[in-house]
Amino acid sequence: MDRTLEHAVSAAESGDWHLAHRIVQERNDPLACWLHAILHKIEGDAWNSRYWYARTDHRYEDFADPREELAALRRALEGNGA
Repeated sequence: MDRTLEHAVSAAESGDWHLAHRIVQERNDPLACWLHAILHKIEGDAWNSRYWYARTDHRYEDFADPREELAALRRALEGNGA
């Protein structure tokens, strides 16, 4: 498991969007891009969020609830799918 990305997901789940964003901002792998997309969705920046979703296998419309999406990302990190 990617401990750094897990830390970023935990930060996002606890409402520390700034810390989560700082962590993923330096990365370009698909799971980090997915978290980056979720963070911009939460912030209400749909255009930027869609930009980051384009770097993943996911779409902006896949999840209505960011908490559910963060849980799906956590499952993906744990190797249990998305």
